[in-house]
Amino acid sequence: MQALKRCGCTQFLRKSTLRLISRECSSAGKDSVKEQMATSPADSIVVERENNITLIGINRPKVRNAIDSMTGKMLASAIAEFEKDPKADVGVLHGIGGSFCSGYDLSELADSTDPQQVQTIVQNPEGVMGPTRRMIRKPIVCAISGYCVAGGLELALMCDLRVMEENAVLGFFNRRFGVPLIDGGTVRLPALIGLSRALDLILTGRTVSAKEALEIGLVNRVVAVGSGLGQAYNLAMSIAKYPQRCIRHDRDAAYYGTFSAQSYEDALEREASNVTIELLQEAKQGADKFRQGIGRGGSFSGVKEKNLPDWERKEMKHESKL
Repeated sequence: MQALKRCGCTQFLRKSTLRLISRECSSAGKDSVKEQMATSPADSIVVERENNITLIGINRPKVRNAIDSMTGKMLASAIAEFEKDPKADVGVLHGIGGSFCSGYDLSELADSTDPQQVQTIVQNPEGVMGPTRRMIRKPIVCAISGYCVAGGLELALMCDLRVMEENAVLGFFNRRFGVPLIDGGTVRLPALIGLSRALDLILTGRTVSAKEALEIGLVNRVVAVGSGLGQAYNLAMSIAKYPQRCIRHDRDAAYYGTFSAQSYEDALEREASNVTIELLQEAKQGADKFRQGIGRGGSFSGVKEKNLPDWERKEMKHESKL
């Protein structure tokens, strides 16, 4: 509990993380999962805001957080609200109840008697699993626990960074049911790990362990069981503490250069042309801090704490103990 408090986690985060631990250790954990279970479609996405971090939880543990069409729309709406919120800088996407997401809820497809209705769901311009068919405007960290498979893995690929618990499982398990990837998996995965490795995972649908996922660059961190959410929150805080116009400019340039640029020169031109007056003003403020001796050599000694928000002072205090 003390370690989670040092992470800056909220009471909701601490309870969620401890619930995952207890679920593995005792039957009492199963009762906790039942308490957290969505009781109506409106409960299937849980949003909480802490400092300048927005936490978005998928809450359908009875089906290992499989996403049906309604939940997909709610997730898209929650992420859109996060993008519009001027006080929210970084998001954390996670699953409640032991798994991140087991993919699309195939029972909805199996129960459908109207092919046109299924086609409408599939052709949603935002995506089936959420807003997977567009560029998210702010960074999102994915906390992976339990199963992160099929469309759930596509959701994780939509995020900027991925923190994976050491016993979690990845894979395109939809392969065995003849369900295609339609939420960006075939686009984002080759860009992350290369075409050859991506085809291995896409065509075989095999299981990928945390160790392998880290080795091939599919995830960014592997952490202890039960700590994924707290560590993802910590990673989000480490991004949110920086000037955000600069973060978003550099992030946009990286994505444009990877997915949209027509040439090397086009990518370089985009990087330079997107520097705005507001961004230059933010950079000038940073230069003024540097001139005052703040942040040189990676040290933040000398920072005038009275000019910093409370969350940043807490983050600096935490970092000084590492």
